[in-house]
Amino acid sequence: MTETVPSQDGLPTARRCPLDPPEELGKLRAEEPISRMAFPDGHLGWLVTSHAGVKAVLGGREFGSRADLLRAPIPLAMAAQPTEVSPGMFTAMDPPEHTRYRKLIAGWFTMRRMRQLEPRIEQIVAEHLDAMERVGGPVDLVQAFAEPVSALVISELLGVPARDQDRFLAATKALFGVHSSAEDAIAGWQGIREFLLELVAAKRADPAEDLISQLVTEGDLTDQELITIGSLLLVAGHDTSNNQLALSVHALFRHPEQLAALVADPELVPGAVEELLRYLTIVHIGSIRAALEDTELDGHRLAAGDAVSLSLSAANRDPEVFEDPDTLDITRSASSHVAFGHGVHQCVGQQLARAELRVALTALLRRFPDLRPAGDPDQVRMRTDSIIYGVHELPVTWGNHTESEE
Repeated sequence: MTETVPSQDGLPTARRCPLDPPEELGKLRAEEPISRMAFPDGHLGWLVTSHAGVKAVLGGREFGSRADLLRAPIPLAMAAQPTEVSPGMFTAMDPPEHTRYRKLIAGWFTMRRMRQLEPRIEQIVAEHLDAMERVGGPVDLVQAFAEPVSALVISELLGVPARDQDRFLAATKALFGVHSSAEDAIAGWQGIREFLLELVAAKRADPAEDLISQLVTEGDLTDQELITIGSLLLVAGHDTSNNQLALSVHALFRHPEQLAALVADPELVPGAVEELLRYLTIVHIGSIRAALEDTELDGHRLAAGDAVSLSLSAANRDPEVFEDPDTLDITRSASSHVAFGHGVHQCVGQQLARAELRVALTALLRRFPDLRPAGDPDQVRMRTDSIIYGVHELPVTWGNHTESEE
């Protein structure tokens, strides 16, 4: 069986179309869905591009997420730093340690909890749409809507004061920028942790009805564990939702017939959210795992310690699972997508993300049914320089506003 080895740069990331995965990933999925891959540090591991293969690795107990075994699939300054797992870093742990931490927070992200939170999400969304309407177009949808809405929602859940939003936004950008230096990324992570240290101290002194307060008052977690858990949730809950929302609107602009269908029938929004999650797959670099033991995957022998890079975006375009997968179709049933991962490490905040997207898209298109790009969509700058894919900015307008009003 032929084994393809991509370049020493690791995971292919160059895109011909900004809304499609790199073509090389599609070719690998068709010809050799489990292939050899040379990681940037010289390690010879594996790249998985099929839907079945991705689910097998993510759901298999023979593959782990321990930080000491993982390798960056693209060149990153942070990858050169010594591996150190902070107490509470459950995303870089395997069961039973991972299970213990996840159980402490899972109850805050159930569908029932999201239904309770939804009126507050609607209020936050409405306030920002009001502000957009007062200012008038054109506006940058990222800065005016997607970014502040996602930041305020996760802040509300965790108990973060809204006044501290800008502080953690700056630290998040430094942490997740692919071109951030190691010093910048470390400074970003430390900035978030310092912020959370202050928040934990405040919750110990005056607990409220929020996630951090409950972890402080009802658990036996140390300050370091609380800081790490809070940092993970704060960063992930903001960066992913922000980029998924803005990129979804950009994708709809590039597919005007799909946008028109949503405007005409808001009942299509829940299904459209699942399709947009599948079609866009903003976690475009990863997931990553490592073989914990000698094992076999679809006829390939993997040795213990082999690093495995999983292309969620390629898996979500697999024609074996999704008919005409490169077409955005908001009426399709896309529930089998792996945009949130799979297995024990499946995104704990997925129901929050879904609720935000449903509420935000419904309200945005109801308020501005003639929402449209303010400028050339082909000139929108994509976040190819970030681990989470999206757009840097998205100029939009509506009504009688024109580009010349900028």
